[in-house]
Parts: sequence; structure tokens; C-alpha cells
Amino acid sequence: MGYQDIYRETNEATKERFVLASSRIEEIGQDDALTGALGDYFRSAALLCGGLAEIYRMKVSGALAKCSETQLAQWNESLYAEIAEKKNYGQSFANPAYAVQRLGQLGKALSLLYAHIRGAIRSAFLGNGQRLVIVFELLIEVYNCLENGEEEEVRADICSYFHDYSEIFEEENLRRLIDAREDFESCIVMEADLTDLRYLYLYGAYIGENERKTAEFFGSLTEEEIEKMAATFTEGYRIGFEVTGKDLGKKKTAQIRYPIGFERMVRSAVLNLQKLGLKATMSAQSVSPNRQYDFDHKEDRAYYFDKAYVERCLEVKRTYFEENKKMAAEHAGPAVIEVFGEEPFAPEQKKEAIRYSEKQQQLRVYEMGAAGQLTNQYIKGDERSFTIIAFPIPQIGDRYQEIFRETMKINTLDYNLYRDMQQKIIDVLDTAERVHITGRSGNKTDLYVKIYPLADRDKETAFENCVADVNIPVGEVFTSPVLLGTCGKLFVSQVYLNGLCFKNLEIDFKDGKTTDYTCANFESEEENRKYIRNNVLMHHDMLPMGEFAIGTNTTAYRMARDYQIADKLPILIAEKTGPHFAVGDTCYSHEEDIMTYNPDGKAIVARANEISMQYKTDAEHAYFNCHTDITIPYDELDRVTVLRADGSSEDIIAGGRFVLPGTEELNRPFD
Repeated sequence: MGYQDIYRETNEATKERFVLASSRIEEIGQDDALTGALGDYFRSAALLCGGLAEIYRMKVSGALAKCSETQLAQWNESLYAEIAEKKNYGQSFANPAYAVQRLGQLGKALSLLYAHIRGAIRSAFLGNGQRLVIVFELLIEVYNCLENGEEEEVRADICSYFHDYSEIFEEENLRRLIDAREDFESCIVMEADLTDLRYLYLYGAYIGENERKTAEFFGSLTEEEIEKMAATFTEGYRIGFEVTGKDLGKKKTAQIRYPIGFERMVRSAVLNLQKLGLKATMSAQSVSPNRQYDFDHKEDRAYYFDKAYVERCLEVKRTYFEENKKMAAEHAGPAVIEVFGEEPFAPEQKKEAIRYSEKQQQLRVYEMGAAGQLTNQYIKGDERSFTIIAFPIPQIGDRYQEIFRETMKINTLDYNLYRDMQQKIIDVLDTAERVHITGRSGNKTDLYVKIYPLADRDKETAFENCVADVNIPVGEVFTSPVLLGTCGKLFVSQVYLNGLCFKNLEIDFKDGKTTDYTCANFESEEENRKYIRNNVLMHHDMLPMGEFAIGTNTTAYRMARDYQIADKLPILIAEKTGPHFAVGDTCYSHEEDIMTYNPDGKAIVARANEISMQYKTDAEHAYFNCHTDITIPYDELDRVTVLRADGSSEDIIAGGRFVLPGTEELNRPFD
């Protein structure tokens, strides 16, 4: 019987298989047939599975909800201690370096399997016995192979498992996105007593000091403060549809992605969305207990990743969307709450970790492109929107509550004030043929950005006046550069991109495309380039400059300096604290035909570049499905200068300060 058939059995049959599988794993944990390192591995894996089986039984019986906070906290600690504590992780089979040290090359596969078992923790708390059964069955299959000396069969079993079960995994992700009946998180947010912190542990996610202290802090806020945060968040979502001329009335669902501990705000946001006619789908996350663990396993798919697997996943996605195309069409897009404040993280590159080969990286690029096109076909880009906002977490330091309240102020800065100052900047930028950006204080940036030519400056603009709607907080002005003629070097002494630290990051551009890049994270130049290619270029051979922007939120910049948290700001806020440049798609990806207008009524016409213009005839090569903003902070910035076709020039920023008349207010936070 194949894996798919097991999954589709009746509930009673699944219960029976669960009993058999969990009993067999209990026997494995007590079996001395495998000795040495293999014996240690299977005893550890069996102990983990036994814990998941017990939680599942308690969930379905109702006993889990009756546990005390102390009991739930002990369960949580027992599940996450081996990766949350550095010493424990050093001796855990979840660590590929340790697994290979103990088990040889077989350790790579078994560490992948161990991490996959850990990935089923949420399923136990959800009461998803079917998901646990298939994971337990895989462990048993691998055990049987090794007990019989059939080590070469292990790879075949693991690959078959992920190929066969791709339907289950893909459909689960898509249901959580667009189907409001997937209400695991919704039940917690809307029905739990949020003054009783036991609710935190019912997610099955890691619950540390960040989650507990956040929930306690939110419990201390007034209802007025909660409603104000939620209103800023959901009003930004609504305005995002309004300013782009999209019909929110056609939509039925929106996905809220939120950090655990923010439930009071999320509950208020759900009620606000209901007033807009939207039901919320939800995705909750906790702060990672170990980002090195995440990094070690971020490319585990490479173990079984091939063309057949990719095509199978795409077919599952296509089938699900086709069967649920009305529900997909009625999905409005994500509303995201981000957090910041974690300690800066520079990962260790482990040779034992599974990584994509060059060929697989090319296949991954294909997969991302094809999946993006499928999603856009059913959840149309020109009909959906989003919003995103960020708040600090307690790990940011002793002044957490002060920083949180400062962030609340930043998220509600005067819309009209920034709109008017940014318009003065745009008025000058619209006269540019190119813009010249240079660094200071050791920053080697020397970059020319070609600006889209305007046919009628009275009616058109190349820059969007971005205040605070989909992208909270204010403010920035941004454009899609013309690639031909955009050239030079971008440099930042230290920047955090996609959760990773980059030191002395350099990227060279020619005709708007990356030509060379390096950083100073590792001793080996090869490792530095690989680090950038994998985590900034996202495995692409090159990326175009998809955005040039000038961030105007000097208040956020001042907050970062006052509290010494510049290295902890998320991109969402950091991009507002200086000029920034995105590599990848433009900000108008999949929305090139939707004409939008600035508050002054001018049409924003710089919506595509020479690559994305292919979207009508060759969509596969028009998009890269990534967009990473790289910001030069004001203290590393010298000038931003407009260069005109007639040879004249004008500074917007000089010596790191705004110099255009009417923008003096932006310099106040510097003082």
C-alpha cells in the first residue's frame, strides 16, 4: 500500500495505523538490535516520536486543554531543549555536523529525517493523526532498512516519501492560505482567554521569553492602545486597495501572519477585517529557538529535489487551485505583522549540511517562477494587495517597552506632513536623467541610476509617493530604474538581509544587472560569493536592480541610533532610513497594467524595466520571484544628486542631510 493510500484511509483506519505505528516506535526505542551510534539515533528519534504521540492523545481526548501552565511549559521545554540550547544542539542528531560525526555520510539523511520529525510537532498539537502516522511510518521504514543492513535503501525510502506525499504537504499550505475553515489559529485567537497564558502553548510552537513577555506586555495595554495598533494595520490594508483602484468588495478572505504573543492585536484586527467583509486565515510564528538549526536545514529538499518532484508539486498546486478557483479568486492577500530585535545572526557554513547543487539551484529558480505564475493565475496580482507592519520583541533589550512605544509613534507619523515633503523630493527627481549616489566614511558606494523618461511632466511621474498604507511606516519615494545606463558600485558596511548578516557587502552593476559581488563574512572568497548568491541573488546568476528609493523616515533612523538597535531593524523600517536599492523584481511585479496615481494626481509610469516588460510575451523570464532591499544608512551616505540631460545638477541630500527647500523637517531627528 502506497503512502497516498494510507493517508486517504478512513479515520478509523488511520487511528488503527496510528496505534500500530506508535507501538512499533516504542519497541524500536527499547530494541537493542542496533547498537552504537545507530542505536543512539533511533532511541532519540523514538523518544521524540513518543512525546508527539502522547501530545496527540491528550489533544484528541481534551486533556491537553486542561493542563496547567507549568505542565504545558514543561512539555514545550522538553520538545525544544535539544535545539534551543547551544550545548544540547552540539550533541543532537538534528545537528548535521554531529550526525555525520557519529554516523558518517548516512548522518546527512538521518539528520534530515530527524528534523522532519521535529516538523511534525505542530501536527500533534493540531490533532492531525494522519500526518503523524506518515512520519512514524517513514522512521519505521528507515529502521527496518538499517536493521537488515540495507543502507542503500534509506535514500530511496526518503525520496519516495517526499515525492509521494507532496500532495499532502502542498495542499496543506494552500488550504492554510485561502480556506478560512482551516481555523486552528483562529480558534486560539478568537476563543481563548488571553489573560491565561496557557493559550501560548497550544500552538505547539517554541514558546520562549519573547512570546511570554510579549503576551504579558500586550496584557498591560489599554483597549484603546490595542485598537489603535489594529486600526493602523487594517486601515493600511484597506487603503492599499483604494489607492490602486482594486475592488476589495470582491474578496472574502485575507491571511493574517502574526507573531505569537500578539493575539490581542490580532483579535481586534480580525474584527476590523470582518467589517470589511473579510474572514481571516491565519499563520502564527514564534521566534526561532535556534537560527543555526534553521540555516542547517534550509536546503534539506536538495536530498530529494529533482525535476519529477518539482513537476509533481506544481501539478498538485495547479489541481488544488483549479478545484478551489472561486476561493482562490476571493483571496485578498496577506496582512503581515513582523517583529524585530533578535540578536544579529551570522551563520556557520557547515559542510555536512545538505545544500542544492548548481543544477538544483537552476531547477529551484524554475520552480519559483512557475509557482509564482500559478499563484498569480488564480490569486490575481492585479486584484490582490497586502500590508505589513513591524514591532520589537523583548529580546531587543531592557528598554523593550520604551522601544515598543517609540515604534508605535513611528507607525503613526503624520501622513500629510511626509506626503508633502516627499512630493518636493519627487518634483526634483522627475527632472533627472540619472541620479548619482555616493557614500562617505569608508562607504565605497558610487552608483548611477537611470530614471524613466517622462512624456508629460504635468501628468506623469517616475516616482511613487509612499506614505503609510501597504508599507507601514512612512516614508519613501521609489521608482523602477531603467536598466540601460544604471551602473556602479553599491556598498554597505553591515546590513541584515532576509535575517542574515552581511559585512562589507559590495555589489557591482552594469546596465542595471549584477555583475560582481562579495562580502567579508568568511575567510574564503568562494564562501562569500556563495553566501550572497544563495541568500541575496536567490540562486540566480544575476538579478536586475528592481527598485531605487530614498527613505525619508529620519525619526526611525534616530530611534535606531538612540537605542543602538540599527543592526536589529527589519527591512521594513530599515529601508526607510536611507536610500535603498532592491535586487530582483520591481515593486509592480504582476501589476504592470494597473495604473496608480500619486496624491497630486500624476500617473506613476515607471512600472517596469527592460526585463519585466516581457510579462505579456514571456512571463517565465520576466520575473525572478524575489526582491531584497539593501539600504545605505544616512551616516554612510554623502550625496544623492540629480543629473539632468542639459548638464545641470541638483542635490537632494548632501553630507547625509536633506538640502531641498521644504524638506528641512526631515533633518530635525539628526539634531
